[in-house]
Amino acid sequence: MNRERMRNGTDRLRALNIPQRVQVELDAEGRPTVVRTLKKPENGKRVEAIREVWRIDDEWWRVPIKRRYLEVIFEGGRRVVLFEDLIAKEWWMQQPA
Repeated sequence: MNRERMRNGTDRLRALNIPQRVQVELDAEGRPTVVRTLKKPENGKRVEAIREVWRIDDEWWRVPIKRRYLEVIFEGGRRVVLFEDLIAKEWWMQQPA
């Protein structure tokens, strides 16, 4: 096996499920209704349903992490996880594990 090819070739390992920054429209209760990527904001995806909501507050002794997570279903059935960074006031999207 050619180790040089494995280290630098197309079969290299790469990170999966990296969060992508998004813009989120909210309804009056603060629930996401439309999600837009920063690359193609004109292609907003409508949120059909919210399946689950949870919050993580951690690392208070180092760098605080405060996030609200939502598992959502877009129109058409695609499932994603959104999270709101409650400190930076930014929204992110990633594929569920």
